[in-house]
Amino acid sequence: MKYRKDKQGRPVSQLGYGCMRFSRKGGGIDYAKAEREVLRGVELGVNYFDTAYIYPGSEECLGRILAENQCRDRVYIASKLPQYLMGSAKAMNKTFGEQLSRLRTDHIDYYLMHMFTDLAEWQRLQSLGVEDWIAARKAEGSIGSIGFSYHGDSDMFLRILEAYDWDFCQIQYNYLDEHSQAGRIGLQAAAAKNIPVIIMEPLRGGKLVNLPEKARMQLEKSGLGYTPAELGLRWLWDQSEVTCVLSGMNSLEMVEENARIAGEAEAGGFGPAEFDLVEQVKAVIREKEKVGCTGCRYCMPCPQGVDIPGNFYYYNLMHMEKKNAARFEFAQSMGIRREPGFASQCVGCGKCERHCPQGIKIRDMLKQADRALRPLPYRIGIHAARKFMVR
Repeated sequence: MKYRKDKQGRPVSQLGYGCMRFSRKGGGIDYAKAEREVLRGVELGVNYFDTAYIYPGSEECLGRILAENQCRDRVYIASKLPQYLMGSAKAMNKTFGEQLSRLRTDHIDYYLMHMFTDLAEWQRLQSLGVEDWIAARKAEGSIGSIGFSYHGDSDMFLRILEAYDWDFCQIQYNYLDEHSQAGRIGLQAAAAKNIPVIIMEPLRGGKLVNLPEKARMQLEKSGLGYTPAELGLRWLWDQSEVTCVLSGMNSLEMVEENARIAGEAEAGGFGPAEFDLVEQVKAVIREKEKVGCTGCRYCMPCPQGVDIPGNFYYYNLMHMEKKNAARFEFAQSMGIRREPGFASQCVGCGKCERHCPQGIKIRDMLKQADRALRPLPYRIGIHAARKFMVR
């Protein structure tokens, strides 16, 4: 296993264990199976384990495994405060106390504000006294490092990054999401501030493993000997700004294979052949795209607040993956922002089209994207979610 340093200089394994996808059995987590897999990960050098308050049974399972096998002191635990449910510092204390109990520990090494999409979410927490709360937890040693996980666009990510002295952050990032969400812009901005970056969804929930047959043929013809998963993971570890890559491993074979790759891959290891292969695979995946948007953002900012690249990204995703999965991700990352950036906000001024290097008929395509991404059930769902989560 290779390791990269966090902000305090502690070694963090390149491969992190994502505990959201523990195998389930009989309505709950298959504890015996999860135990074998987690312990094998520890044995192979994985020392970063990521869970969250809202992952059903995950904190309890991880805590029990580490306690019963006396290996808590060999690993770092990362968990998350469901900030969208918090209404007071008292609620933060109660939730955090539950997490310590579930995890059978007196401290959480890496603690995140869960699922930011907007700076306003952090500002709301500040009004509840979160900064004093964090300082008190750090002073007593129950929290080691403080960070946030993120599901919004790069512009808002940069604003959140500047809003507090973060110890680390967590973003969705992979070769298909290179220019969406926080993206490469966010990754490099965090690294410039010496903020370690934890990567989630490195293989887009398995989408970059189950590649189209044409893309698999490109892999075979390359002669590099990479599996689809290996290509995605090595692309991430090639970047020195990446600290740790989370994988939701739920088989011994997956643990062992990913640990093998993590023991070989290093920053700067990619050459022209590897980069060319990634572009070939991306080109195959994107053959089903509806809009030729590259995410360059020359069309931004929109005077009406429309997130033009974001709408096109999720519109394309609908045709590359399952439609409802793309709609849900759109609703999660864009729909619950304080300023959502919906295509329906467009007034047709045309400013964006004058700056688009691809010559996209942006105004017409935004209308198509909005109809596809927000059919009536999703409009209703997003409206309800906004009432609950956007305060």
